[in-house]
Amino acid sequence: MKGTILITGAGGYIGTQMVKDFLSRGYKVKALDRYFFGYDFDDVASGDLEVIKDDIRWFKPEILKGVDVVIDLSSISNDPSAELNPVATNEINYLGALNMAQKAKELGVKKYILSSSCSIYGAGSDKRMLTEESELNPVSKYAESKINAERDISTLSDKNFSVTFLRNATAYGLSKDRMRFDLILNIMTLNAWKNQKIFILGGGDQWRPLCHIKDIIKAFRLVTEEQDIAKINKQAFNVGSNEQNYKVKQVAHIFKEIFPNIKIENIPSDPDKRSYNVCFDKINKVLNFKTELAPVDGIREIARALNEDLVSGDEIRTNTLKFYKYLLDADKVLSKVKIKNRIF
Repeated sequence: MKGTILITGAGGYIGTQMVKDFLSRGYKVKALDRYFFGYDFDDVASGDLEVIKDDIRWFKPEILKGVDVVIDLSSISNDPSAELNPVATNEINYLGALNMAQKAKELGVKKYILSSSCSIYGAGSDKRMLTEESELNPVSKYAESKINAERDISTLSDKNFSVTFLRNATAYGLSKDRMRFDLILNIMTLNAWKNQKIFILGGGDQWRPLCHIKDIIKAFRLVTEEQDIAKINKQAFNVGSNEQNYKVKQVAHIFKEIFPNIKIENIPSDPDKRSYNVCFDKINKVLNFKTELAPVDGIREIARALNEDLVSGDEIRTNTLKFYKYLLDADKVLSKVKIKNRIF
């Protein structure tokens, strides 16, 4: 066995696939999540997997005993969801991450890797590629929470506790255990497959860097396995590739290769003000990271999964914001009818 990894947010879009990837490579994995979205690895037969239903804000520190690396994916995971409850976003994305990092250091964990985001660049200039040293210009509570987490967790770094921040590009690709259709390429694929139509908001001149979830997982694996701690300690890396910096309207036209008859419809307004053209040279030079998959790969695999009924675009759980709203509404109803914490 290579070592023990604690993955928080293990029940999420990236987390479900990351757990299986590390297990397949001979690691022991502790998979921590609230498991809001239902999947909890009950179909995985592996003695090297420990499923932990808990929360990074108040978990029992002893779960960190024997852990070599913490990969912290736990998060209110996109801008609209973060705005739904800013207090919870701050508690989880910032204070929860800081709590996990502090406890990991206290319990002797050697590496902590935080899943951050390129969205922290916010309304970045489209005239230059934004590096890890560029000014941060957040336009959402989600981005602010990631910036605060990076800032305070970096102070914990020392020679015995390596801290790394991976600023992911916008993810895409199939994750059948916890599919998301609220990400740009994924929702465009669903609309192209279902309606033969794609929508472009706000003119489509906004920049979005994209990265397949398998390549994002690869980046976390490279940091996990890096032996030269000086390369990664107290470092931030943009995760993606220069070739996959697209304007939204360019992303839409990629679909013509696979859905030649689709219609592209422009919608003038767009409440999302993010636009960032990001440079990924650092992770390539320092960790020899290269992406292996392109948007057409993600489109094809999602369309195939829809054709084979492996995922459903009608399932509310595939839209994070809608599912959180559903849970909050359900909680209001249940709180009114329960007596002694029971319905019946």
